[in-house]
Amino acid sequence: MEKGEWENCTSSAEFVLLGMRNVPSLQTPLFLLLLMVYLITVAGNILIVVLVVADWHLHTPMYFLLGNLSSLEISYSSTILPQLLVSFLTGDRTISARGCIAQFYFFASFVVTECFLLAVMSYDRYLAICQPLLYASLMTQKFSLQLAAASWLVGLLISTVVISFISELKFCGPKVIDHFFCDFKPLLELTCSDTSVVVIVTFFLSFLDLVFPFLFTVASYMCIIATILRIPSSVGRQKAFSTCSSHLTVVTVFYGTLIIVYMLPRTPRLRQLNKVFSFSYTVLTPLVNPLIYSLHNREVRETLRKAVRKALVCTQSS
Repeated sequence: MEKGEWENCTSSAEFVLLGMRNVPSLQTPLFLLLLMVYLITVAGNILIVVLVVADWHLHTPMYFLLGNLSSLEISYSSTILPQLLVSFLTGDRTISARGCIAQFYFFASFVVTECFLLAVMSYDRYLAICQPLLYASLMTQKFSLQLAAASWLVGLLISTVVISFISELKFCGPKVIDHFFCDFKPLLELTCSDTSVVVIVTFFLSFLDLVFPFLFTVASYMCIIATILRIPSSVGRQKAFSTCSSHLTVVTVFYGTLIIVYMLPRTPRLRQLNKVFSFSYTVLTPLVNPLIYSLHNREVRETLRKAVRKALVCTQSS
């Protein structure tokens, strides 16, 4: 299919996102719930970014990476939830082909970026716990900035490669996506073109952008846990584990749901279950992350208390 023909086709083509069509009586409650989730997600992650920027005690590589993760979660949620909220509010579930491709591009970019960013954060914790004497010289502000920038760049580049192959596909037949956003597998189900090349390329890239960061993260935490277990005092073990417990919880939730979603066959019986797990890692994970870090991290809690006290003092004095 020529590029010009594809552009003419996509300019008028539309897809229909079925979403949660099986529960029409719950459309209004779901809209209110998702709106609340989105607002809390954005507000919670913005709060973490503001705290990291405003408090000099948090100007360390660990919290710089945390600020990047929160920025990523805001972008992540904003790729999917606004479109979903509009569909609940208006009842219009259509999305243009170009809009669908764009949504998948940004969604895939942020997923890949999060995989690498979580791996970078695990490396930061590995150095802090397993190589504490070398931490300051190895994990500098400049190096943490380079690692964060590389994570964002790799996410954009890998997604660009995948999208370049998907844009060559011809979509035909009933353009109905049995999902609540434009994802890879649902998009391939709509094409009448040969998908062998894009599947092979995506399978190869998945090792680079999903499997490799996951294995790196697992290896880092195996070393971390082994080091913690060798600490003689229980207080020392607890203190060391507390520095990485929040990140470990986020990694477990993110990769646990991600693996289930993409390993689960998209058979008619399992599609609804697939949606539930997709909902978990695309909507609930960005909501839970700021809560996990604020509740588990003593420095974040203390910074938040100071900010609240300062705000109350300013309010009372005015």
